[in-house]
Amino acid sequence: MLRTLIFVCAAVTVISAAPELLEGRVVGGVDATSGQFPHQIHCHCHPYLWWLYYLTRLYSNGGPCVCVVSRNSRKMVRSSMLINVATVYVHEKYTSFWNDVALLKLEKPLVFSNQIGTIPLASVETPVGCQVIISGWGRLKTEGDVPREMQWNTLKSISKLSCGTSIFVNRDNMLCLAHEMGNGACYGDSGGPAIFNNELVGVAGFVVDGCGSSNPDGYAKVFYHRDYQACQFVNKNK
Repeated sequence: MLRTLIFVCAAVTVISAAPELLEGRVVGGVDATSGQFPHQIHCHCHPYLWWLYYLTRLYSNGGPCVCVVSRNSRKMVRSSMLINVATVYVHEKYTSFWNDVALLKLEKPLVFSNQIGTIPLASVETPVGCQVIISGWGRLKTEGDVPREMQWNTLKSISKLSCGTSIFVNRDNMLCLAHEMGNGACYGDSGGPAIFNNELVGVAGFVVDGCGSSNPDGYAKVFYHRDYQACQFVNKNK
């Protein structure tokens, strides 16, 4: 068990002339299998639903929040755990797009199993050109349906220079993930994880020109925020 303090990032955005926040499903993905992503959970902050994953992301609007720890379906099942969020610690320099990370402290510990687990945070910078796995319950396309089962897909990391050329965003705290048309993150994937080499490397942040466009998606870079995460974890548990 773990006296739980969860690291999270805020809602995804969609960019038209500028980046926009995401709230939807993985585009072009396939159904995840049971236990494939044991670190990922979803959180309900009345009256809105925000998705997040263990040691990853969420932006709370200040309302009461409940985390549902279960399998890949959005439905409550017998093996699910329903845990209240005690406190939300938002990044002190948070804006709509940048430093979109926070810590969630749960009211009770998580009980780990083959369906519920953790994921290591990025230990190094994500290499350019590597295959990065994303997952979530976001929409299948802009203004499309929300899936019954968690979806996952594979995107490719690109350089900061290439990202700046494509979407005019060039920041050290962002991970840029490229994909073919009809793929990528979407509304409702907010806070969804990006995984490389079995480590959490990014948190879903924004898309450009709608879901599944030819533009790369923007993710909060976990490696950049490691010091913040460690510092906040220690300070909040003193």
